[in-house]
Amino acid sequence: MWPIEDWPAMGERWAQAEQLGFETAWVYDHLAWRGHSPWEEAFTSMAAAAALTSTIRLGTLVTTPNFRTPIPTAAAIRSLDRISGGRITIGIGAGGDDHTSDGDVLGREFTPRERADRFAEWTRTVDMLLRDSPVTIDGEHWQTHEVTVSPGQVQQPRVPLWLAGNGPRGIRLAAEVGDGWIANPKVENPKAYVAERLEMLREACEKRGRDYDAMPKLFMSGFTEEPWTESADAFEDLAGAYAEIGITDIAIHWPRPGTRWEVSQQVFEAIAARAASI
Repeated sequence: MWPIEDWPAMGERWAQAEQLGFETAWVYDHLAWRGHSPWEEAFTSMAAAAALTSTIRLGTLVTTPNFRTPIPTAAAIRSLDRISGGRITIGIGAGGDDHTSDGDVLGREFTPRERADRFAEWTRTVDMLLRDSPVTIDGEHWQTHEVTVSPGQVQQPRVPLWLAGNGPRGIRLAAEVGDGWIANPKVENPKAYVAERLEMLREACEKRGRDYDAMPKLFMSGFTEEPWTESADAFEDLAGAYAEIGITDIAIHWPRPGTRWEVSQQVFEAIAARAASI
């Protein structure tokens, strides 16, 4: 979902996603998107969407430590879970390293190692805040002292956290605390890349005694040259090919005219109907 339209038009999009049979409506969690046009805040948008829907799950792709700190984020996640009646999933990633991904809003640049460190500590902190009460943590980047935010969640033991970690360290973190894994490859051979990462995830899960097969694995389409939205047949063929290597969920972008995600509403709705039947 693109949080770029005025209400009530944006609300109608969320309701339409439910009517079309999508399992989850995901929204980007950024301050802006490569420019200065209106861009609505993700958690506020999901709260409004929760009031307009009743069955579809709602989630972020993805929330990062770039501009969110653990305590208020965990508190907001808990509230969203209650408002939605237990329909929230939070995607988490390390975030980008420049203004296009909110990577420089804190006034400094982070090295890849620093971003990975912050991602791991942030994720573990949010995980603990949503599981336990009270929580005291003395981390390198964040500290908490007897914080209580977890009671009252609808989903137990906590709201699902899906991790977008495609490197070795991120994959190990997903096996440690993640409830799902997100692939967002921007490479020439994405299927081979994802297959390799899935094997790494399987090994990491086995080392931790996790059930790899029970973990959802989402492929975020729209960033490769694959014709995901060319037709319903093309979508089904690609979804089947990725299912064979272990992908369980596919995310496609809501049509956005004038961009690489432009597709006719007719084709988009045909894809939705086909996806619901697979």
